[in-house]
Amino acid sequence: MTLPKAVEIREVGPRDGFQNEPERIDTDDKVRLINALASAGFRRIEVASFVRPDVIPQLSDGVDVLRRIEVPDDVRLMVLIPNSKGLDNALRVRETFHDAAIFVSASETHNRKNVNRTVADTMADNDVMAKRIVAEGLGCAAVIATSFGCPYEGKVDLDRVLGLAERFAEAGATEIGFGDTTGMANPAYAGEFFAAALERLPGVEVTAHFHNTRGQGLANAYAALQAGCTSFESSFGELGGCPVPPGSTGNIATEDLISMFHEMGVDTGIDLPAVISAAQEAQTVLGRKLTSHCLVAGPIDWHAN
Repeated sequence: MTLPKAVEIREVGPRDGFQNEPERIDTDDKVRLINALASAGFRRIEVASFVRPDVIPQLSDGVDVLRRIEVPDDVRLMVLIPNSKGLDNALRVRETFHDAAIFVSASETHNRKNVNRTVADTMADNDVMAKRIVAEGLGCAAVIATSFGCPYEGKVDLDRVLGLAERFAEAGATEIGFGDTTGMANPAYAGEFFAAALERLPGVEVTAHFHNTRGQGLANAYAALQAGCTSFESSFGELGGCPVPPGSTGNIATEDLISMFHEMGVDTGIDLPAVISAAQEAQTVLGRKLTSHCLVAGPIDWHAN
């Protein structure tokens, strides 16, 4: 079996992770943690979302965070855009980020519960937004939630998901992320899914975004890797989850994903101890223990007695 020599990992904790925290995180703490992640070697970080402040108060300081963080010039910052109004607001601070992500749920029920719109209405808005994003010279990414299953509808048809992906690509998205929003994927299907996605989407960067809700996140990432996927998203400290259905716990932990890749000889370009250090700092900020495996056990030391 031949694995890719290297992969890209986008750290999504500052957006996807923080938004699920019930206690308000101080802006200074967010800035410090993002700066630490950038120093660890990440070249892609999702920082903010332009949702209404009353919907996700935790992210209401997103513009301040974008303006205050200090990251190397080669770090690409991404923001999540829920609708055209959000894009209007984001473009007012166009100079603070590089990539904009638009999104939809593959299942009708989850989409309605998440953004209070039908999939058809959401995609019509996404078509318009994608063209505007590209016209602004920004990177356009698209995210399809519940790609591997919906907690309300069960299985989601693969052709439906890839049809949405093809529509995003036609509208101008150059990266498409497939989200296992509530941890319903399994390794066998993950491998099948990404093999099909890579075949159906030539020229598009295909990204895997797994959650560890049922403990299969790393196994699913490995299956995607075997299928040829080289782009992943994860959250330091295993922060995050889906705010819609109860019990939908966090993303796969970035430090665990990096550790797995490095032990298999797959390069990430990221300093694992530095990521663990950032997760430790997040524990202090949040005032609670985080439970990623590398945070608890530490990285593997082959020189230890």
